[in-house]
Amino acid sequence: MKASSTYKAALYMRLSRDDGAAESASITTQRKMLKSYAADNGYLVFDEYVDDGWSGTNFDRPDFKRMIADIEAKKVNLVITKDLSRLGRDYITTGQYTEIYFPSKGVRYIAINDGYDSDSPYTDIAPFKNVINEMYARDTSKKIRSAFTTKMRNGAYIAAFAPYGYQKDPADKNHLVVDAQSGEIVKQIFRMAANGALPIEISRTLNTQNVPSPAVYRCMTHDSLDVSLYSQRQEWTSATITKMLRNVVYLGHIAQGKTTKVSFKSHLTVTNPRDKWIVVENTHEALVDEETFDLVRRRTEARTCEKKGEFYNLFSGIAKCADCGRNMSATGTRKKGSPANLTCGGYKLYGADECSNHFIDYNVLYEIVLTSLKEQLSISREERSTILDNLNKRQLSIVKQQDHSKEIGDIKKRLRELESIIGKLYDDNAAGRLSDARMNKLLPKYEQEAETLEKRMAAIEVGKDTPVPSEQASREKLDRLLRQFTDITELTPKLLFKLIDHIEVGQGHYEKGANGKVKHQTVRIFYRFQTQATIK
Repeated sequence: MKASSTYKAALYMRLSRDDGAAESASITTQRKMLKSYAADNGYLVFDEYVDDGWSGTNFDRPDFKRMIADIEAKKVNLVITKDLSRLGRDYITTGQYTEIYFPSKGVRYIAINDGYDSDSPYTDIAPFKNVINEMYARDTSKKIRSAFTTKMRNGAYIAAFAPYGYQKDPADKNHLVVDAQSGEIVKQIFRMAANGALPIEISRTLNTQNVPSPAVYRCMTHDSLDVSLYSQRQEWTSATITKMLRNVVYLGHIAQGKTTKVSFKSHLTVTNPRDKWIVVENTHEALVDEETFDLVRRRTEARTCEKKGEFYNLFSGIAKCADCGRNMSATGTRKKGSPANLTCGGYKLYGADECSNHFIDYNVLYEIVLTSLKEQLSISREERSTILDNLNKRQLSIVKQQDHSKEIGDIKKRLRELESIIGKLYDDNAAGRLSDARMNKLLPKYEQEAETLEKRMAAIEVGKDTPVPSEQASREKLDRLLRQFTDITELTPKLLFKLIDHIEVGQGHYEKGANGKVKHQTVRIFYRFQTQATIK
């Protein structure tokens, strides 16, 4: 054995929630024990290594890795822990360190409470203790997972951070409340999507308006987070928008349990099928109504169709085969003046074994739908007047009642907080309590948040100063909007998605007539306003 004076000891301490809250396991208690043991035995302490809040099944711990780096650099040749479980609770990996790694590096290892000393010949019990430690971790993991599942089934929100648009209720961390600033952005996103804007267009608009992306906003509202670790681009993307538009949290529901860890010892997660999710409805305030959410969802789920030349398939994702339910797909045609035929997607992919062709000329379907829409939306002069009266009263009432005082109050409160934080940063920097590097890292984040809030408040103030439109001006504006639906002359994607749920195209057949063959085919149009048109 080496003399005590030749040892350079690493005192390693670890604690996580699976170790319990007993004082005997605290970092303070571990430190006292290890320092006292090193002093009593005359071991020189090279450094202390502390991983507070890290599970024993995870060896990717910051200070554990730092200790290993010091061992590699030959700065440490003795490791001391309170017991074997402080080193780790994965018996395979822990055994590799105690039985292979430490001996290969000439490092002595001591676990005080377990009476383990790698220089002692009596270490046979160590592998069994490592197994017991892992069994403890496995049992704790099951209990924690069971507790989380119970919470999720009861509608408790258990994620570390609230989704964009919400914040955790100060009175109950498992309950969501609307965040005034980001909640308005969520509403804006859904309004734009409902009006036909694509996710890429919405993301570009938000980036142009300098609206902080969800990752940036989260780091702005949580001082301890570094935005560079959460987002490289730090801007809105179409993928972010698409994900938000499909998230039921904005309907006031919570969907959790979407992924599962392969093992309590592994960070690998697998995606659960939708029917395995834990969904609890009406747990918090909704930011979007059911009708808007459903409309947007249908738009994002509809199959897109690339333009071929000047042709664009307006019925992509809407026109479906009446028999198999697959989407109708555009195919070529030899008919003069026709851009394409639409045919059953199943037939196109797999042939007659899957379905029949159900083909219909694109222009024919276009005229059928346009004519049917005109019939459904036609109104008399008296009906138009009644509708405009009701809409005008409602519109003027909304404008008069619109009140942004709460949002302005929240913004002013946060601006005062930011002013105080920025002032304290300068004071701490001047007093030497905060380094210049840390100062330069924190200051821009708070200044950016303040600038964003000031812009938002200015926009609200401009809106407040806008005069309430006269009754006649409001009526004329509503009349123009109404005519977009009642006086239609052409079909648009926005119009189709707003008014039509789907279209079923039946299999056609030909019959001989006086003027030659005549095609007979049934087309059913299912409108979103609870009516159905059948054209044969």
